[in-house]
Amino acid sequence: MRTIALSFLLLLGISFSAASQSLEDYFRIGAENNPGLQAKYKAFEAAMEKIPQVGSLQDPNLTFGYFVSPVETRVGPQKARFSLTQMFPWFGTLRAQEDVASLMAEAKYQEFLDAKNQLYNQLAAVYYPLLETHELIAIEQENLRILETYYSLATSKFENGKGSLADALRVDIMIQASKTNIDVLKMKIKGSNSWFNSLLSRSHDSPVEISEKLEISAADRMILPDSIQTNPLLESVELKIQASEASVLVAQKQGMPKLGAGVDYVLVGERKDMDLPDNGKNVLMPMITMSLPIFRGKYKGAQKEAELMQESYQMEKAELNNKLYGSYYRYSSEIQIQENLISLYDKQVVTSEQTLELLYNGYSNSGKDFEEVLRVQQQLLEFQKMKLKAMVAYQTSLAQINYVTAKTY
Repeated sequence: MRTIALSFLLLLGISFSAASQSLEDYFRIGAENNPGLQAKYKAFEAAMEKIPQVGSLQDPNLTFGYFVSPVETRVGPQKARFSLTQMFPWFGTLRAQEDVASLMAEAKYQEFLDAKNQLYNQLAAVYYPLLETHELIAIEQENLRILETYYSLATSKFENGKGSLADALRVDIMIQASKTNIDVLKMKIKGSNSWFNSLLSRSHDSPVEISEKLEISAADRMILPDSIQTNPLLESVELKIQASEASVLVAQKQGMPKLGAGVDYVLVGERKDMDLPDNGKNVLMPMITMSLPIFRGKYKGAQKEAELMQESYQMEKAELNNKLYGSYYRYSSEIQIQENLISLYDKQVVTSEQTLELLYNGYSNSGKDFEEVLRVQQQLLEFQKMKLKAMVAYQTSLAQINYVTAKTY
């Protein structure tokens, strides 16, 4: 358990500059800065401190008594008494209590790991749409460049008497719409950056450096569903089940007698009226005590409580297991859908580019069918946008799969 704590502290000791650009770099920044994640880890550390508390003996009892009226004995009057007693729980009780505390602390650590995975999932859910917005701006800027080329060509055709002024006006309208789209997307980036920085616990206007491209690679293949069993939430509930089992044993042992050992020391004064052997000798009396747990209701109640909690955690684990597997197959199906859509849009983009090239060459020669050139250009733009949208859906679904299967980064 201490090794676990040390490994996390080493993780948090790594510093990353604001120039981090990959999503995994931002994962590490979030793990270092996020206060919610740090709170979970502090809860784990606090649970660790419970172990030495429940594994320690009760404090010994020291009592002192003074005889206001000394009790006369053969060897002298008793003046005062000291008693020291130490109680011991039944054999194995302390170890059983330590086991419960240790298992609950491990459950807290698994909850911390789940919080970390949730943070990664939240960061991915913001990062990929942000990446999409950056690429949409690039696509719109390229579209704007092409439209300005079309505008120059349409204007030249009109001046040479081979085209229509309406062609140039149509392009001009599309140019203004493209510029507006770029401005809107840039404003959208500011909002997304603020939300992303809030997850990283940074100032809302901190720069978010992105150099990656939105793409699908063979390395992004899904993890097999068997990995769901390593999900920290499942691990946490399983540890709570084990802790409940150990709590049953604790309740049983607490219902056994407690043994105690002690000593009494009595101060005896000297007799002045005669000289006796051992005159005024103090008394030392070893003692053994034992508690009598005859009121069994509280012990039976504690044992029943632990058994019921064990059943509750078992049902909770079954429900969580169903949800995790359901999520896995839901998002794996979504990934397959997006893969098909991406493949379709790739083909449509290629076909649209080829068609556009033919139409543009035809217009350059004849000055006709300019509306068709613009229509196919807009169609190409839409296919590019839909492909980006499908890629974002793919990556966010994959991030959900990674969360469910507790992928490590």
